[in-house]
Amino acid sequence: MASDTPTTDFGYRDVPRAAKAGLVREVFESVAPRYDLMNDLMSLGIHRIWKRIFVNAIGATPRETLLDLAGGTGDIAFLALERGAGRVILSDVNPAMLAVAEKRALDRGIVKGLSVLAVDAEHIPLPDRSVEKVSIAFGLRNCTDKDAVLREAYRVLRPGGRFHCLEFSRVEVAVLERLYDAWSFKALPVLGARFAGDAESYRYLAESIRMFPDQERLAGMLNAAGFERVQYRNMSGGIVAIHTGWRL
Repeated sequence: MASDTPTTDFGYRDVPRAAKAGLVREVFESVAPRYDLMNDLMSLGIHRIWKRIFVNAIGATPRETLLDLAGGTGDIAFLALERGAGRVILSDVNPAMLAVAEKRALDRGIVKGLSVLAVDAEHIPLPDRSVEKVSIAFGLRNCTDKDAVLREAYRVLRPGGRFHCLEFSRVEVAVLERLYDAWSFKALPVLGARFAGDAESYRYLAESIRMFPDQERLAGMLNAAGFERVQYRNMSGGIVAIHTGWRL
């Protein structure tokens, strides 16, 4: 007999929708202490280039507030402040990730302009039309209700504000796709086991990338949430893409 319980994807597994947030939280609590090292290993350091390009595209000015959703250990927030953002709200649903971010901020002497907020991106505790920019980097695919995240991002943006999403996407080069699959499903779990003591979390991360909407579908989701002038830019042959949309 089929179950009436709504389900969603957790990597390649179907799980109850109500359970996904807790499962994702467990993954990132596990990887938080070694998250930055593993990002370097997973991407061969290229994630640093992607993030710099992303923050340059955001272009937050001294008069603007950037809300960084799923901000993890702070990479986007710190870069945005270095590049002139007036205020950055670094948010994440996972306290373990935020604890690492706060320590990194203190180590770097980053105090002015930075706020840290525990936030479920599907329910942002900010007023309507309260920020000029919203970003999310490598976090949307881990959210249970991605459409709700996009609607919330639209709600908190001021008219004339812009949403920016950096996320893994669909590879468009056949030869690169085969190499990328081998790296994701064979190398990453081994690296996760060796350097983070957790192969399963990195297997989930690889699977979650494959389950994420491709470039055109995500663009359509932004349009459905109300964004206008939606565009995307592929990088590294489509391994990642930057999606943007305006609230006009």
